[in-house]
Amino acid sequence: MQSLWIVLASLFFACMGVCVKLGAGFFSTAELVFYRSFIALLLMAAYVGLKRLPLATPHVRAHLNRSLVGVVSMMLLFEAIALLPLATAMTLNYTSPLFLALMLMLWSREPVRPALVLTLLMGFVGVMLLLQPTFERQQWMGALIGLGSGIGAGAAFFNLRRLGQLGEPEWRTVFYFLLISSLVGLLWVMGSGSFHVVDLRSGLLLLGVGAFGVGGQLCLTVAYKRGKTLMTANLAYSAVVFSSLFGLLFWDELLPLLSWAGMAVVIVSGVGATLLAHGRPVEPD
Repeated sequence: MQSLWIVLASLFFACMGVCVKLGAGFFSTAELVFYRSFIALLLMAAYVGLKRLPLATPHVRAHLNRSLVGVVSMMLLFEAIALLPLATAMTLNYTSPLFLALMLMLWSREPVRPALVLTLLMGFVGVMLLLQPTFERQQWMGALIGLGSGIGAGAAFFNLRRLGQLGEPEWRTVFYFLLISSLVGLLWVMGSGSFHVVDLRSGLLLLGVGAFGVGGQLCLTVAYKRGKTLMTANLAYSAVVFSSLFGLLFWDELLPLLSWAGMAVVIVSGVGATLLAHGRPVEPD
C-alpha cells in the first residue's frame, strides 16, 4: 500500500511540474508558488470545514520547521523548472533521497541496511542514465538552484517523518504547510511586483498546479508517515520517469536507448528497495 501512495504522489508531482512549466509563460515564479499554495489551501480548508477537523496542535514548532524548508524547496524547484528543461529540473530535485539518507545517518543515527543504501545510489545512477543532464555555461545557476531544491526536499521529508512520529495527521501537516507557504508566496509577490492577469487558459494551469500539488502532498505525507523512510524516498524516483514521459508527450523530447536503460534501472532499484524494506526492519521499534 505504501508503494501505491508514493507512486501516486510522484504522478501528481510530475503533472504539477508540467503545469508549472506551461504556467511559466504566464506568471513569475513567485506567483506560481503563491497560487500553488493558495489554491491547494482553499481545497484543504474546504475539506477541514466539511469534516469539522480540529486544527489545534501542540507541535507548532515542528510544523513551522517542516513548512519553511518545504516552501524554500518549492521556490527553488519552480525556479529551476522555469530555467531548465522539465526532466533536468526534476532530476536535480530528486537528489533529495541522497540528502535524506545522509540526514538519517548523521542526525538520527538509525541503523541503515547497506543493501538499501546501495539501491538508493543505484536509483540515482539510473536517473543520470535516464536524463543525461548536461549544463551549458548559462545554465549553471539553474543547476545550482535545482540541486538546492533537492537538499531542501530532503530536509522537508526528514521533518515529515518527525511529524508522523509525533502523531500529527497528514491532513493537518498539509494544511499548515499550505498556510505558511501561501503567506510566504504572497510576501514574495508583493516584494517583487504586481500580479499578472488570469485568463481561462492560465487559470486552468494554476488550478492544475494547486490541485496536483495538494494531491501529491497528501499522498507523500501518508507514505512517509506509514512506511520505511528510505524505501519511500527511493520509490519517489518514479516521478522522474513520469516527467520524462510527459516531456515526450508534450514537448516531443525523444529519449535515446541509454535513457530507456536508465528508466529500467530506476524501476529495478525501486522494486529492490521494496523487497529489502519488507525484510528485517530498517528502523528500530
